Amino acid sequence: MAKNNQRSMTTEEAGRKGGEKTSRKYDQEHFEEIGKKGGEKVAEEYSQEHFENIGQKGGETTSEEYGQDHFEEIGQKGGEKVAEEYSQEHFEDIGQKGGETTSEKYGEEHFEKIGQKGGRKSGNGSNRNS
Repeated sequence: MAKNNQRSMTTEEAGRKGGEKTSRKYDQEHFEEIGKKGGEKVAEEYSQEHFENIGQKGGETTSEEYGQDHFEEIGQKGGEKVAEEYSQEHFEDIGQKGGETTSEKYGEEHFEKIGQKGGRKSGNGSNRNS
């Protein structure tokens, strides 16, 4: 009788081999489609509050894991990357749109009130619209 010297695969090894085979069998479009279907199904089963809660927990965990310096560093890198990719005109356009949207939302009276409060507190002499 022949002796079988093959060792059994671990669950991890079997999963990796199966994943690699599946990855070779299907294209990216297939995985995007099943991912979209899965996401839609999950969205149907859980409320907005559920996603807000898990997002909050994830944010808290991340915040505890990394320090202030980490977030400052990645924010700096992100800002530099965005500045490289877009022109000054782009930022002026989006600033204009944001200002208009905010103005429509809150109205002139709101800005007059906060302008008076800010002007008194800041003391920086910046009173452009008076």
